[in-house]
Parts: sequence; structure tokens; C-alpha cells
Amino acid sequence: MTTTSAPASGHPGDPLAVPPEDLPAALEELAATTDALARTVDRVIQGKDEAVRLALTVLFAGGHLLVEDVPGVGKTMLAKALARAIDGTVRRIQFTPDLLPSDVTGSSVWNQERGAFEFRPGAVFANVVIGDEINRASPKTQSALLECMEEGQVTVDGTTWPLERPFVVFATQNPVEMDGTYPLPEAQRDRFTARVSMGYPSAQAELTMLSEHGGAEPLERLTPVVAVADVRRLGEAVRAVHAAEALKQYVVDLVRRTRAHPDLRLGASPRAALHLLRAGRARAAMEGRDHVLPDDVQALAVPVVAHRLLLTADAQLAGRDGAHVVADVLRTTALPSPR
Repeated sequence: MTTTSAPASGHPGDPLAVPPEDLPAALEELAATTDALARTVDRVIQGKDEAVRLALTVLFAGGHLLVEDVPGVGKTMLAKALARAIDGTVRRIQFTPDLLPSDVTGSSVWNQERGAFEFRPGAVFANVVIGDEINRASPKTQSALLECMEEGQVTVDGTTWPLERPFVVFATQNPVEMDGTYPLPEAQRDRFTARVSMGYPSAQAELTMLSEHGGAEPLERLTPVVAVADVRRLGEAVRAVHAAEALKQYVVDLVRRTRAHPDLRLGASPRAALHLLRAGRARAAMEGRDHVLPDDVQALAVPVVAHRLLLTADAQLAGRDGAHVVADVLRTTALPSPR
């Protein structure tokens, strides 16, 4: 078989597709689109503005989101609502112990009529892939997502198949009930741009949910507000947002400080710095700005970095977590000097 390589366009290192003169209009459109998407998703997920905005940040940054929390707080509903709002193709994978890697990526099947093998795409071939309870699948099946999430492609039997952009994985897991689960390996967690916990809604939001959703399925009333091609185009505008050298140095300093933190046995990887900068660009663009501020980095540091950190046993016994470490690092790292 010949090898079909994924197209180079759309990866973060490519030349910018948005000319400087077109950037202001694109950022204005992106800010308006973000507001429209947030309002649409808010009709399904009440009282979770920060989680919704973070999901949109990950979407426009070209990344993937890990949603951790107890059952029934809207983890899967958030992913479904956002997927429907962007009018893209959606596939949902229920991760179970008997799920096979080929169920995720696809497989080559013998076609008797043609006398040849033909590729049958798996569930990962969609703009939005919802991975429900990802930690219930075996490590072998979890690893089937590694190439997809990092390179936007799938390799089966020596042939590489590109995935359509945008491609985003929204994975959910329950961090409390661990029976019959396989903790995500560090290599897998590191590929998620950010992690968010939904948390319980406020009393008012829960009352609104009962009033509006008690008699009907909320997703049935949700209509798309943006075409998937526009999401792809606006994602290219995000890549054109300026990040000053001092700001990049600030990101590197933050990440490197985690590697020497006494509470950690494994700090953040270089990929964490890359994802933090991409997310910062997306947050700036969603607010209509053509440049990244230290405020963007600080606001995203915990959701982007904390889930990648491995704590020492002593830190765990003391009740600390990755968010505490990131807060320490933010507090002790000097801000970039204005020029």
C-alpha cells in the first residue's frame, strides 16, 4: 500500500493564512462568534460560563479538552452542545474495557468484489469526537488516540489518513469512581490542552434547569450558529495573534519552574508551554485583541498546566494538588517587563 500523508495546512507551525490587513476584521468576527456560541451553549448548560469559555478557547486553539467530574453535572452535555453549535460532524465513543483500538481508528477490511483491502474509518473521523469515560478503556485502546490528537491523522496498516479540521476531542472521566478504570498515562494527559471540572450548578441554575429541561431534551432545540468551515478559518486567525518575545519567555519561565518545584516528581513538558501559548492566543482573539497579555497566560495556567503535573507522595498526603503548585509558580515568577 502507498502512504497518504496528512496535509500540512492547519498545523500551528505553518505560515499564517490570515494577512495582517485582514486580521482586525477576523478578530472582530471571532469575538462575535464566540459570544454567539457561548449564548447557545448556555441554554443547555446553565451557570457554567467559565467551563463554556474554556471549551471555546480549546476549540479555537486547535486543542483537546479533558472534562473531569462526578456523574450528572453536564460533562457529556457540554461536548454535545458545543458540537451541535458549530454544525460539524460528531461521533461519540463510549469507552469500555472491551473497546478495541480499531473501533477508534478504523481498520482495513477485505472486499471480495474488488479483491482488495479497503479502509473503513473508525469513530475518530469527525470534527468533534466525544470520548465518554475515557479511563474505562484499556491503555492499548487509549493509546489509539495519541497520533490522532497530536498530529491530526490516523495510520492503519502503513497508510496514513488525514483527519478533517477542526478536529477536537472532548473526553470525560469520573475521578471519584475508580473501580474498573485505567488511569490515563502521562503521555495521554499531556495531549489534552486543558482540563476542566464542571462542578455542581448554583441553586438558581439548577432551578432553571428543572424549569426549562424538565419536559424536553434541550439539545433538540439547539441550532448551529457557525459553519465548521468558519471555525477552521477563524482558527487560522488565532494563529496570527502576536505574542511578544518577553511574553514567550514568561511562559517558558512558568513551565520550567514547575520542574524544580519540591512538591512535584514530574513537572510540565515543553508541550505544556506550547499549549499555554496557543490557548493564550485563542483567549486574546476571543476578546478581539491582536496580542497576548500576561493576564491571558495567568488565567489559563491552571487549566492548561495543572493536569500534567505528578505530585510527590508527601504533597499528596498534605492535600496539595496541581492547582496549588501552579498558583505557587505564578506567584513567584516575575512578570514580563513592558517595553
